[in-house]
Amino acid sequence: MSDEREIVKGIGGVFIHADDPAALAAWYEKHLGITTGSYDGTYYHVYPWRRDDAPDARLTTTWAIFPNNGERVLPTPRSGIVNYHVDDLDALLGQLREAGIEAEDRSEETYGRFARITDPEGNRIELYQELEAQA
Repeated sequence: MSDEREIVKGIGGVFIHADDPAALAAWYEKHLGITTGSYDGTYYHVYPWRRDDAPDARLTTTWAIFPNNGERVLPTPRSGIVNYHVDDLDALLGQLREAGIEAEDRSEETYGRFARITDPEGNRIELYQELEAQA
């Protein structure tokens, strides 16, 4: 028997269910710059990445908005939060403010700065600006 156990190596996807997937996808593109393709009522964006222990393997994380058709219904109230990396939190928050979207709260840790907003369907969003390592 091997002492090695199987573990999660990355995130395969982030899946959001929406009453109006097209409108929600348009909101994410307009305000957060996430462009999507579409297929059969689903809007998606694929982020390529590589594992440190397997740099030659190309892996992907799919971000997708699905129609809320009752097949995979989320519990109510919704729970969880998706954290999105940003380069300049203040600049993005300024753009959002101009569009009438206010940060609900902000915080700062030694490793990064955070702000939280909510999309039009009630999904919580965390914006994260990583800070350079402190010497």
